[in-house]
Parts: sequence; structure tokens; C-alpha cells
Amino acid sequence: MPEHQTNNMHWSESAKTRIRYQLETAGELRSGLSESQLRQRSIPDKWSAFEQLAHLGSYQVHFLFRIQSILQNQEPRFGRYVAEEDPEFEHYLQKSLALLSDDSLQVRGRIRDLLLGLPAASLKRKGLHPVFGALDLTQWTEFFLLHEAHHLYALFRLCQSIRLQEQP
Repeated sequence: MPEHQTNNMHWSESAKTRIRYQLETAGELRSGLSESQLRQRSIPDKWSAFEQLAHLGSYQVHFLFRIQSILQNQEPRFGRYVAEEDPEFEHYLQKSLALLSDDSLQVRGRIRDLLLGLPAASLKRKGLHPVFGALDLTQWTEFFLLHEAHHLYALFRLCQSIRLQEQP
């Protein structure tokens, strides 16, 4: 749906901006670093910058599924998301950096168009979170965006660590 036709008067400016642009921060954070650098784990038992990017991409697919389920079902119940148990995460780990970035931005466009095109009544539909209980779609979206921001912060730290290691 073209942006000028969206029914997004019920979204805050903050939410609309983050839905539209927050993921683009990932490209800015990793700018100038090679795929090889991003794939290196600087902390052995922690995700690499590339794994953070793969999680951001695969989690969007998961979130899109949740949105669709909430819209189609009466208060669906969702389990806790565990990336290592998600086949989509493994699929994203196998992609090249360019394909991972392209796919992530394409899925984000689908999320953006869907969410910003929904009527206000649809945003009141709820899904059940295992810890936070019944959340409406605006709350699910806020949860998604905050989760994404957490991983963008982790990506920032990892990319800066790589840059510091490269300094003479």
C-alpha cells in the first residue's frame, strides 16, 4: 500500500518512524566492515555481528507470522521465541551479507505496509505472550521494536569492537 494511502493516524510518530526506519540502522552500524569481519566471534560463546544481523532478519519473519496469526485468530497463544530453535534463523545464517540485508529490508517493507495500513480496530486484536500476557498489536509492535533496538545496540558494540581491533 503506498505510504500516502496508509491509515496510520492511530500510530504515534515515534512508532511510525521506528517501523519505517529503525532497521536501516543495522546497515549504518556495519558500514565499512567486511562480511568476514562481521562473521568473527569476538566473544566465543556470544553471537557475532553477523549472527546479530541474521537474528534481526529472521525475527522479522517470526513477527510477521505473529501479526498474521493475531489478525486471523482469536487471541492466539505464542511460545517463547528461541532463535537457535528457529529454522529461519539457520537459513538467514547461511545467506551472504548482501542477500541477508536485502531480504531483511524486503520483509521489513512487508511489516511496515501491513502495520501502517491496518485500521485502528485491527490494532486492538490481541495475542498471548508467555510472560507479558495479552498484548494488542500496538503492544506487540512496541515489544518487537524494543527487542530489535536491543540487538542493534549489541551490533553497535560488536562493530565498534571490530573497529578498535583493527586500529594500529
